[in-house]
Amino acid sequence: MNPFDDVVEPGFASLAVRAGQTRTHEGEHAEPIFLTSSFVFANAAEAAARFSTATGNIYSRFTNPTVRMFQERLAALEGGESCIATGSGMAAILATCMALLKSGDHIVSASAVFGTTISLFNQYLSKFGITVSYVQLSDLAAWEAAIRPETRLFYLETPSNPLMELADIQALADLAHAHDILLVVDNCFCTPALQQPFKLGADLVIHSGTKYLDGQGRCVGGAVVGDHQRVGTDIYGFLRTAGPSLSPFNAWVFLKGLETLHLRMRAHSEAALQLAQWLETQAAVERVYYPGLRSHPQHELAKRQQSGFGGIVSFELRGGQPAAWSLIDATRLISITANLGDTKSTITHPATTTHGRLTPSERERAGIREGLVRISVGLEDVADIQRDLEHGLCRLNG
Repeated sequence: MNPFDDVVEPGFASLAVRAGQTRTHEGEHAEPIFLTSSFVFANAAEAAARFSTATGNIYSRFTNPTVRMFQERLAALEGGESCIATGSGMAAILATCMALLKSGDHIVSASAVFGTTISLFNQYLSKFGITVSYVQLSDLAAWEAAIRPETRLFYLETPSNPLMELADIQALADLAHAHDILLVVDNCFCTPALQQPFKLGADLVIHSGTKYLDGQGRCVGGAVVGDHQRVGTDIYGFLRTAGPSLSPFNAWVFLKGLETLHLRMRAHSEAALQLAQWLETQAAVERVYYPGLRSHPQHELAKRQQSGFGGIVSFELRGGQPAAWSLIDATRLISITANLGDTKSTITHPATTTHGRLTPSERERAGIREGLVRISVGLEDVADIQRDLEHGLCRLNG
């Protein structure tokens, strides 16, 4: 039974709690976890039919009811037709590229993407004859100039990690589609609670479920959302064969995380804005990167295409790496870890962690300077986060 059969357009909060759930004969209220590697068939003919059509439960590498519930719920929240869950966010990017690209194809990517994404593109996709050009995220003319006859895909994160730069998704979608190019948007920082790229023209949406979809730093996973053909057939086919699958337990954790996603993202955004405004008043801070600030050069764009500004605040300290490390080491409440999207606030030095595998020139191109610090603002009292940062800031001011 579909709980939305009589609902013309269910709200986001209702979809986050109810979408995708199919109760078993046991009548459970919460979603069940199907911790099984395989499924039993009634007879040989049913087994043959399932294997030939790839419909129904076969093997948990590519068909599992708990994973399917998560996929259907996330697709509903994003407004996509289909979703394929993967073992990590990076696996989602890899599956997309391997399923939709071939040797000789070309990607135009924003230079401001996760460091490991750049490593995947440069070190591994290049082995298969796929080339990549990098452009500034917000420079539409640079995107257009980078297009080649063999360009098949635009790839970007918006807001970017860690500088919180934005792309005009609608403008990029129009440009991409004019040249028969797919627009792929990593929506990790905003989630569908704050931004819905399909409404702005995106073709595919990538997620690291490890971050805000989980929300408590418990599990690793990823997802690709899009149309029935590219996601439901092409990327699904790669997952079935290559096996970068999401485990049923992790899918169940993500399902429970989605139930509170809209509440958490609102709280993260409110706390992050307060912290960003406070950081702008600190003498040791040279610049704060947060799209909710009026000082952010794309503040108006953020207001147009997002319903909130997210929970990530980055800032540049005077004094380079020594100052950044001194501040980080002085914290007691905030966790020193490179993960983000947790209820617990986290802090990291991008130049030596998330972007540490990049060459100096790649970091320079991405704008990752030595004094940059990134905070994922959790759900603690903002005053306590500020007091924790004051320990290091006072040391720098002194």
